[in-house]
Amino acid sequence: MMTQEHTSEQSTDERDHDVQSANYSTCPECQGHITRNSDNGEATCESCGLVFEDDRIDHGPEWRAFTSEERDEKSRVGAPTTQLMHDRGLSTTIGWQDKDAHGQAVSSRKRAQLQRLRTWDERFRTKDAHERNLKQALGEISRMASALGLPESVRETAGALYRRAVEENLLPGRSIEGMSTASLYAAARQHGMPRPLTEFADVSRVEKIRIQRAYRYLSRELGLEIKPEDPIQYIPQFASSLDVSDEAERRSRELLEVATDNAIHSGKSPAGLAAAALYAATYLTNEQLTQEEVSDVARVGRVTIRNRYQELLEVYEEHD
Repeated sequence: MMTQEHTSEQSTDERDHDVQSANYSTCPECQGHITRNSDNGEATCESCGLVFEDDRIDHGPEWRAFTSEERDEKSRVGAPTTQLMHDRGLSTTIGWQDKDAHGQAVSSRKRAQLQRLRTWDERFRTKDAHERNLKQALGEISRMASALGLPESVRETAGALYRRAVEENLLPGRSIEGMSTASLYAAARQHGMPRPLTEFADVSRVEKIRIQRAYRYLSRELGLEIKPEDPIQYIPQFASSLDVSDEAERRSRELLEVATDNAIHSGKSPAGLAAAALYAATYLTNEQLTQEEVSDVARVGRVTIRNRYQELLEVYEEHD
């Protein structure tokens, strides 16, 4: 008896699964009309109420549009646009893989033809000197940002700044490398991720003084509202590179806060102050850290660290 009931239940479940999986146009129970409600994702019979499908996956967009213009604005097709390409990534490229539609390697004659097509496609993507300028500069920004380990948001902002400089005709008389480095430096400061200017000079193709001039010119002409560098912003990257304890990092922040409250930081290098604060903090927490190690990581002279850390400790002791 239990076997028959189990078999009956199993057959009923299989029938319900077949009914749900089938694409019926009329109800198999009462021959009624089937309606599909996209709001709750169900397909039911109008006559007997039999549910054929439920919890269907909605493959449509997650947004709603009430006019054709709004629908066109919200429509997303293809890869997102980016400021790091001269055409914002809207053009197509020929893939580098020499394979056909079936994944098979093409012949040597076809490979040579594809290489010629790639060459002409690359030439046609930059139609004039304006686009060639943008392509070279944005490539430099991507290269330097990758070498410095800067995130994508900083790279996008740097690309937007350089585009503004080109649109306002700020490039004549300035080198592409200098303006692109200055754009990346300004973008890093805008995002609160400052790096010493010497690091940008190391990965750039121009000297530090030319980057400084280009940055001052760019910020003045574009009216960039960039806050002065806060030495505390350098602490996380220095502490991570030196592998100091959390207590030393916290103590270095306290040293800089006291120095800022007493206006000791005025006119001094933020990176030098951060390096000195971290060295002084390791001195207070009895961690073995030399001035040479801090100098190599922070790219600051040992004399600067020695002078600044003594000033920080004096102000900190007076504050206590």
